[in-house]
Amino acid sequence: MGVTLARIVRPQGRRGEVAAEVLTDFPDRLTALREAYLWDGTNPPQRVGVRACRLDALHPGRAIFHFEGCQGIADAERLRGLDVQIPLAERAPLPTGRYYVSDLVGCAVFEQGAEHQLGCVRDVQFLGEQTTGAPLLVVEAQRGELLIPLAEEICTRIDIASHRIEVALPDGLRELNLPGRAEASERRTEIAHRLRTGRE
Repeated sequence: MGVTLARIVRPQGRRGEVAAEVLTDFPDRLTALREAYLWDGTNPPQRVGVRACRLDALHPGRAIFHFEGCQGIADAERLRGLDVQIPLAERAPLPTGRYYVSDLVGCAVFEQGAEHQLGCVRDVQFLGEQTTGAPLLVVEAQRGELLIPLAEEICTRIDIASHRIEVALPDGLRELNLPGRAEASERRTEIAHRLRTGRE
């Protein structure tokens, strides 16, 4: 199992380089890669040497890769849409209290003291660069989707090894997730703004 650091979007120039969307919070490490794995989402990832990689100064969030064996536009075009990955064991270490999204997805969510799980984490939503606050866990619950701010005050225990998250839901949070509440999104964002978290 690998970790996706970037996704190739198109050829770059005529020498076999490709432009890729950066999908890591540690983009500088891309320039130090000497090998990576290219994955199409279906077949086993293929190992490839990295001749060079640089961050695109004109387009933030983009990186330019030149892979071994990629000699021209035709070779580069065949790489369009592939994920650039590294092995799970080579992920950058995180400070205490910060988590990789891939570790959170799939975790069972329990309310404190409850025997039965509330649901399972399907995704993590971020509020965007212009908005500060806690990301939201997207939890598939019995009554439908439940969005829970990823903050210490709410997610009181996160055990990645056991794939278990314990939560203390604030008053009214369940109601904000019911369909037909127009103010729900704004209210969830307001709650998230007031809470601290580590993004990853």
